[in-house]
Amino acid sequence: MDRTEKQAFVASMASVFANTSMVVVTRNAGLTVADVTDLRRRMRAAGATYKVGKNRLVTLAAKGTPFEGITPMLTGPTALAWAEDPVAVAKVAVEFAKTNEKLVVLGGALSGQLLDLNQVKALAELPSLDALRAQLVGLISTPATRIAGVLQAPAGQLARVFGAYADKGDVQAA
Repeated sequence: MDRTEKQAFVASMASVFANTSMVVVTRNAGLTVADVTDLRRRMRAAGATYKVGKNRLVTLAAKGTPFEGITPMLTGPTALAWAEDPVAVAKVAVEFAKTNEKLVVLGGALSGQLLDLNQVKALAELPSLDALRAQLVGLISTPATRIAGVLQAPAGQLARVFGAYADKGDVQAA
């Protein structure tokens, strides 16, 4: 990398740190190109990004941001994953690490708060943001559905009673 490429990388990572809510730090020693490609594909499908970068340049980019606390984790071959949905990026990183022992999740940061490995795993076990939204909509719509069912029940019962009398021939036409 020449000086301009390094400056561009630092600027892009500083932009990432300014605009994201979650960063996961991983150690990627020994991952093959196919493994990294598969991991990037999974991250992209979850709305996340996975990038390998020079630790010194990432440290420069993190300086003065809420993610400055991740710099002690940046030793050896590391990579960063980030996304707006904190659960999605943690879930993909932890699931991939379970199937590939060469990827190790070191920790991360969520809105400036440092996370260790166990906290990232706990975050990965939560439902995704879309699933939480669906559950919330379900909770809100359930009482309305029940109220509608209760209000319709008497009318339906009355119609069935009239139908039964009509079948017996007890009801005479007016």
